[in-house]
Amino acid sequence: MKAAIIGTGEAGYVRRAGPDQSTHTFLRDAVVNALKDAELKLSDVDGLAICSFSIEPDRAIDMAWRFGMSLRWLLQDTNGGSSGVNMLGHAMRGVEAGAASVIVVVAGDAINPEGVAKLSSNYNRAVRDHVAPLGHGGPNSLFAMLTQRQMKKTGLTKEDYGHLVLEQRRWAGKNPGAVYRQPMTMDEYLNAAVVADPLTRYDCVPSVSGASAIVVSTADRGPSHRSPVGIRALRQSFNYDHQQGDGLTTGLSTIADEFWAAAGVAPEDIDVAAAYDDYPAMVFAQLNDLKLIPGGDLPRFARDVIAKDKFPVNTSGGLLSAGQAGAAGGLNGTVEVSRQLMHCAGDRQVANARLGVVSGYGMVLYRYGACVGAAVLERVS
Repeated sequence: MKAAIIGTGEAGYVRRAGPDQSTHTFLRDAVVNALKDAELKLSDVDGLAICSFSIEPDRAIDMAWRFGMSLRWLLQDTNGGSSGVNMLGHAMRGVEAGAASVIVVVAGDAINPEGVAKLSSNYNRAVRDHVAPLGHGGPNSLFAMLTQRQMKKTGLTKEDYGHLVLEQRRWAGKNPGAVYRQPMTMDEYLNAAVVADPLTRYDCVPSVSGASAIVVSTADRGPSHRSPVGIRALRQSFNYDHQQGDGLTTGLSTIADEFWAAAGVAPEDIDVAAAYDDYPAMVFAQLNDLKLIPGGDLPRFARDVIAKDKFPVNTSGGLLSAGQAGAAGGLNGTVEVSRQLMHCAGDRQVANARLGVVSGYGMVLYRYGACVGAAVLERVS
């Protein structure tokens, strides 16, 4: 039988974790919430996939033990922003191969500002040995240069990025789980403090604490009152250009045709999208690589589509407004698109949403992310 997403759950998404909160408690609560949403018991679970930067010295098996799970399928992911799509793919294949019947996929972190700085400087050997010694101060400087290149190449302006940021903030205002929900004006966006030119405060993803989870099983295991979410296609690309390009084209560009052919639908059929948004530039890059931007005209898309609310993108508010809870950022979009297709997104529900796309991007090496993946999800009648 085909695999499907039958439940979603989140926990935390707070700017600062309280004294009784930790990575472990957020992950636990997200799992509990997802199982409750799927109307399943802990004893139903026989598979676990987990991604977190801050569970050490524990590993996936330790977390399974702490959760009280007895399993026959286990995965620990380390791929950051692309982890959600990566784990979904493994879980899908695990269920369809009969290796497990109910797999919980969970990701999250609770990292203080000092921990974020330490993680950014020791993300991998490339960053630790060759980038951090330059005083780069984390990925902001790398993506500031990438954004400069994108503006020069495509004609995008600072206001165009603002259209995306403001629209996501508008969506966040309808999401009770978003950290930043207050309305924002273009003047506020344009006049925000510069972090790394041209990036200002609202272009840089805010770190929060929390976790997200989904339950992957077969469609018949889901709640009878709600449609499950099927996976029409899932494709990934890793290290496609060996960090030799300008970063403005991701590996999605190499698998887009195969991706849509496998899905059996076209970009214009999509009702809602979620693209990993650590920086606005990467939302445009992913959507363009997936051929969701007509004619590859990024400025026109920003001004005539995003600004005029003609195509819903990152309806949770995205990471830029809902917050990036470490590794949970890679799963945030999958949770949101699944909720949209289940028609349980509350005040931000996209009318009659039937097809959605989610893409994940991450794992910065010298200059930009090396991992990317995307999935077409569908509402199963």
